[in-house]
Amino acid sequence: MKVNQLRIKKDMKVSELMEQFDGSGVLGSGRVARAGNLIVKMIEDEDMGIFMSVAGPMVPGGMRNIISDMIKAGYIDVLMTSGANITHDLLEAFGGRHYRDLGNNDEELNDAGIGRIADVYTKSDDFELFESEITKIFEIIDKKLDNDKDKHIISIQALLREVGLLIDDENSILRQAALNDVDIYAPGLIDSMFGLQLWIFSQDHDIVVSAAGDMPKLSDKVFEYEKIGAIMLGGGLPKHYTLACNLLKGGIDAGVQIVMDRPETGSLSGAPLEEAKSWSKAKHGSNLVTVIGDVTIIFPLIMASVLDKLE
Repeated sequence: MKVNQLRIKKDMKVSELMEQFDGSGVLGSGRVARAGNLIVKMIEDEDMGIFMSVAGPMVPGGMRNIISDMIKAGYIDVLMTSGANITHDLLEAFGGRHYRDLGNNDEELNDAGIGRIADVYTKSDDFELFESEITKIFEIIDKKLDNDKDKHIISIQALLREVGLLIDDENSILRQAALNDVDIYAPGLIDSMFGLQLWIFSQDHDIVVSAAGDMPKLSDKVFEYEKIGAIMLGGGLPKHYTLACNLLKGGIDAGVQIVMDRPETGSLSGAPLEEAKSWSKAKHGSNLVTVIGDVTIIFPLIMASVLDKLE
């Protein structure tokens, strides 16, 4: 089969561009098209549960609405994410914002109460609002746990479900997950501003958050579906948690990962998905696509094309 040269035309749809990518070979554009085609198959497969992992600062990077819309549409069954994305989702739910074009002199930014995430900025005033609002929510959850027979022990997943039910923002990832019965797991939750505020709150309250408490429900989720597909945006702990929990049934059946990392260092983030087969984190014969690139560029293009194909 020959490689087709890309043909671009005025006013072409994203799905049409992706069709051009699909015939262009196995370099970057071809991999992007294959990833989109596989995600369509995963969503259309009624026997497949979809686990999505979201690493790094994807919410500050503009991915919040895409993820919450996927939850609303029923395209995600389980979400694994970093504590940072939990924090930044809530920051916006509480009325805070992420900003751009504020400069790059980091000492001046610090003096002005501004933190920088590459080309995205946050203001200390918004984090003060976050701290105030999340503490109010912790108070409500802590009082609710007063009647719990296990004292004030709660799993991370259950805690995030309770938080999602207590916020008023229809674009929030946590809110939509709670409303649509999508479990969120964040094993590194303590490594975030959310985690810091939780620790501060726990100093004079009885609440205890159990990471191990997630495992019974997560293991049930793995076995709830005949097949498991994974969409991994970035690497790190969320990617590993997604793959590792599927060890319980021999690995995922299909998977797409989009990462910037390279494999030479031996890191999990840069490891091609085929490597997961050696650990039984992906099954023999599983359909796997690795795309090297920026998630905030590639995944919106993929999903724009996927939505056209699902209509």
